[in-house]
Order: sequence, then structure tokens, then C-alpha cells
Amino acid sequence: MSSTHIPLLQQRAVLIHQRLCVEYGCPIAYFHNLDPLSELVASLLSHRTRNADSGRAFKALRSRFADWEAVRDAPVEEVEQAIAACTWAEQKAPRLQQVLRLIGDRCGKLSLDFLADLPVPEARAWLEALPGVGPKTSAAVLSFSQLRRRALPVDSHHHRVAIRLGLIPPTIAVGPSHALLEAQLPPEWTAQEVYDNHEVMMLHGQRCCYYQNPACDRCTVLTLCSFGQARLHHGEV
Repeated sequence: MSSTHIPLLQQRAVLIHQRLCVEYGCPIAYFHNLDPLSELVASLLSHRTRNADSGRAFKALRSRFADWEAVRDAPVEEVEQAIAACTWAEQKAPRLQQVLRLIGDRCGKLSLDFLADLPVPEARAWLEALPGVGPKTSAAVLSFSQLRRRALPVDSHHHRVAIRLGLIPPTIAVGPSHALLEAQLPPEWTAQEVYDNHEVMMLHGQRCCYYQNPACDRCTVLTLCSFGQARLHHGEV
């Protein structure tokens, strides 16, 4: 397809992606190799929690309980103690057990492997019908787990970078931004390329496009960023 038939916003998104991939090195290795149910548990624990802390909580669950059935059936106080490294462990423990019970009731067993056979929109809708599961978590389960499906998670870093680069309006919250940002990616992209897009946007937010005092003077996509150009023009860097 010629570039004249590709929407300008998609052209922009792809150019940003290409420059960031040079900066951060694509393809990027997947950081998890969990089954989808375990990935869901990890994602639920990670809500508003530092990765290191949610990782410690996940490992504690794994070491304390034999399997996810044991987590589901344990006294809620024991689950809360195991995930104490998380923020709001007292809320996450009963929610986690509720989600595990619902999955068991709806599937007849505690497994999400069947999601591999569903179209991605159906798989995401199934997951988002669970309490506490929104677009970011459903995309994470499908993309980060062994399923390796084509779904774009958007975290706060990714969201901030996308706003500053003009890919989405500043009024769009993280949740609704998932559909907008994923729609900008070429439909022929593989799951790996979609995963890379999330990773490079997130890494750029962590390593350069900070929430406060972004390092616009060394930004690899500065020529595409009116936000950064305005900061430099006004001597804010």
C-alpha cells in the first residue's frame, strides 16, 4: 500500500515506533513466560504497585500455595499476608479469590488456556467481564503470557508519551486510549511488533520522557514532538 493511502496518524505512529526501536533495540524479548492464568494473577497484583513489589508478592503466593486452587480456597487472611508487598493487599486478596472462583465456575477448571482459540476481541471481552479487569490487564494477559497474542497494553508511561507526541488527545484517559492507540498500528503487524510498540513507548517514558522534567534535549523523537520543541524554545530544558 502506498503511503498516500495510509492515514497520517498511522504514518506518524509508525515513524515514532521505528525511531524508538532504533533507540531501544527491537525486537524486545518478552519479560514473562507465564501461562495466561498466572499472568492474570500477576497483572492483578501489579495494579498501582511497583513492579519489584508486585513481583515479590507473586513469588510469595507461588511459594506459599501449591497451586491457584489452593490460593482460591485459602483463608483470605493468608492470601493477604502472602501479598503484603503489594499496595492495598487487603483489597487485592479477596478480589483475587473472587476472580479465581469465577473462572473456575465459568470454565469448569482453573485455566485460561482456552483463550488461545478465541479471536482477540472475544478473548479481551471475556477477561474484561471479570471484576477488576480492564483493557490494560486483558491486553497484558494476552500479550505477555505464553499466548503471545496481538494486543496492546498501555501503561502510564506509554500514555504520557503518546499524549506528548500528539497520538492521542490529552483528555483521553488510559483506559479508552487502548483502542485508539492500537487502531493506529498497521493491521499486518505481528504480536511481537505490537509488544515492541508498548515496550519502546514505556521505556521512553521511563528513560527520557519523564513525568517531571523530561529530557527533551536528548530525545530521539524530538523532531516529531511539538511538546518538546516548545519546552526547548522557552528554555525549560
